[in-house]
Amino acid sequence: MQSCEISSDSTDDPLSSGLRTHRQPRIVVIGAGLAGLAATKILLKNGFTDVTVLEASDHVGGRVQSVQHGKATLELGATWIHGANGNPVYHLAEDNGLLEHTTDGEKSEGRISLYTKNGVAHYQTNAGKRIPKDLVEEFSDLYNEVYELTQEFFQNGKPVCAESQNSVGVFTRDVVRKKIMLDPDDSESTKKLKLSMLQQYLKVESCESSSPSMDEVSLSEFGEWTEIPGAHYVIPEGFMKIVQLLAQDIPSGTICLSKSVRRIHWNYSAQHQEGNAKSSDNNHNENNPPSLGHPIYVECEDEEWIRADHVIVTASLGVLKQNHEVMFSPSLPEDKVLAIEKLGISTTDKIFLEFEEPFWSPECNSIQFVWEDEAQLEQLVYPEELWYKKICSFDVLYPPERYGYMLSGWICGQEALYMERCDDETVAETCTELLRRFTGNPDIPKPWRILRSSWGSNPFIRGSYSFTRVGSSGEDCERLAMSLPYADSSKAPPLQVLFAGEATHRKYYSTTHGALLSGQREATRLIEMYQDLHRAETTKPNM
Repeated sequence: MQSCEISSDSTDDPLSSGLRTHRQPRIVVIGAGLAGLAATKILLKNGFTDVTVLEASDHVGGRVQSVQHGKATLELGATWIHGANGNPVYHLAEDNGLLEHTTDGEKSEGRISLYTKNGVAHYQTNAGKRIPKDLVEEFSDLYNEVYELTQEFFQNGKPVCAESQNSVGVFTRDVVRKKIMLDPDDSESTKKLKLSMLQQYLKVESCESSSPSMDEVSLSEFGEWTEIPGAHYVIPEGFMKIVQLLAQDIPSGTICLSKSVRRIHWNYSAQHQEGNAKSSDNNHNENNPPSLGHPIYVECEDEEWIRADHVIVTASLGVLKQNHEVMFSPSLPEDKVLAIEKLGISTTDKIFLEFEEPFWSPECNSIQFVWEDEAQLEQLVYPEELWYKKICSFDVLYPPERYGYMLSGWICGQEALYMERCDDETVAETCTELLRRFTGNPDIPKPWRILRSSWGSNPFIRGSYSFTRVGSSGEDCERLAMSLPYADSSKAPPLQVLFAGEATHRKYYSTTHGALLSGQREATRLIEMYQDLHRAETTKPNM
């Protein structure tokens, strides 16, 4: 996959399925994550042979990153297959035997809260005290009751009151606080504990949504995200196995690694006079594309210009937010830019700590950090030196026969970016002090190994996954997915620039299956267009 072979034009190379007869359309896919690989795979399967994938990093997979750590495979990125019934990622895994060794602890029937297993979550306060299990369960029932209410605004068309500011966080905090304070059976100290637990639950929710705070997540849109029915699964050998299955039939040379794109010149033929371009039969030229005749030229950072009929852009929403102004020439339409700006993406990072011996009890499945001094706070935003206060929990990875004695911590938002700036030693020391403080055990040793993700500072990703921010809607996902040029605004060749990736899927954004389905969706657009062209050409009346 290291070298990139750009096919030359052919006048007698029809699609094997008979879609078009004068030459193969040249298709460039930008990004070799799940969306890009899924699009490439289905294009090749349907007879398109002139397909090139440009991947900026030195590996395929995008936001899937499985790392071998001793005997275990740790997931720095995607971890769960969310739902089984009709989920294409699940069926890929199941059909290829990837779930045979998935344990009960790596399968969840209910709503996922990060990692789950049979066992007990230990809710610990910053005073080193464990909150009684019955109190935790009582609060959890209350929180889940209000969580169900947050789904109703979209699902039942329930009007959003002004007090909620159309925010999941504001609404949840307000309703839960009122219910806690009106409970006549609770003492003041119990009420304070429950209010503190509310803040911790909202931190967990932020990690799941990959938002800086649930205050930024749209209440009116929250219920549109659709959960696929069935259990959720972890792949013991690593989620990268799914990536490998998608990539295995893609010919060598199709995927170009370490190939960054600087700019996509779309509608090029319509925008430039032939006399202004330097003609050449080669594929690259220092400053100008070699020839006209293709509507698109992809300008790479290494100065290569690659001509194309169609480009499928699978860059993350984070990359589009940062680079869209320089990435597209001409600029993206105003409404698409607005969609990019309105939709949200933030960073959720994992911190893996490996210990020689467990300091937690056998029934403990997680250590949840409850800061009692945060009970009455509104938005939880911390200065850089207090980044660790955003760590919501450490989960125990099971089974120990596979993972050893391993904890997985979660942190999101700006504080995750602060964490990414620290070195491993600082993060390990900070996490050890947190664990000592919250468990009340001063003898917890430092972990002997640490591994963590850094999705926010990764220049080719810039965040973990998308969410519908306050002010945005599912329509923005659909606007992001619309191809260029718009059909109703131009006589230029259609489907020049197509968009895929999890952020472009209205109901499954933030998921691996949303990414995969979006890639298949865009490839299908091209397949259908060439079928339609072929039908139109073969049914022309004789003059």
